[in-house]
Amino acid sequence: MNIILLGPPGAGKGTQARQLVEQRDMIQLSTGDMLREARTSGTEMGKLVADVMDRGDLVTDEIVIGLIEEKLSGEKAGGFIFDGFPRTLAQADALGDLLKKAGQSLDAVIEMQVDDDALVARIIARSTCGNCGEGYNDIAKPIPADGKCSNCGGTEFKRRADDNEESLRTRLMEYYKKTSPLIGYYYAKGDLRTVDGLAAIDDVAASIASVLDQ
Repeated sequence: MNIILLGPPGAGKGTQARQLVEQRDMIQLSTGDMLREARTSGTEMGKLVADVMDRGDLVTDEIVIGLIEEKLSGEKAGGFIFDGFPRTLAQADALGDLLKKAGQSLDAVIEMQVDDDALVARIIARSTCGNCGEGYNDIAKPIPADGKCSNCGGTEFKRRADDNEESLRTRLMEYYKKTSPLIGYYYAKGDLRTVDGLAAIDDVAASIASVLDQ
């Protein structure tokens, strides 16, 4: 089963992808993770990625598609989760062509729908454990009262510098300009399903599970 998780920054795509990896043995394909992995891999594609990134240039769609093609030809496990890709209509077309070439299909596109104001409030409140990266939120999942991470016992917590309202509004506008057209694109194809991205984490997971189990 291959799926795309769609939604603006902070909608919780990464959190839900990690749960699907654990529960359904799926493979998360995050553009950022793939680029970092490729850069240190020593492969020809990795050397190309390193060269582009070292020059400060943007990684092209062709390179990202090449990285995804490598992944599709490897371990299948329970399927793939495309997280952060595609971001544009051109990338969506390219992904469709690649899946067809690989003899695979796209089973569902899940839009994690959010209210902008509520999303901004939630993101401003988030922090992570400086030791293991466990996520916390002042509203939904506060840091334990004893000041220790529930996952590793660490006591250092940090917030992202760009988790402020001005930066978030800019990122949301960028999402609506470039990525939100994908919602109509996949709706027209009959692939789109929508869940409430601002519900509790377990409730969002349950909604996604109901979509995948249909």
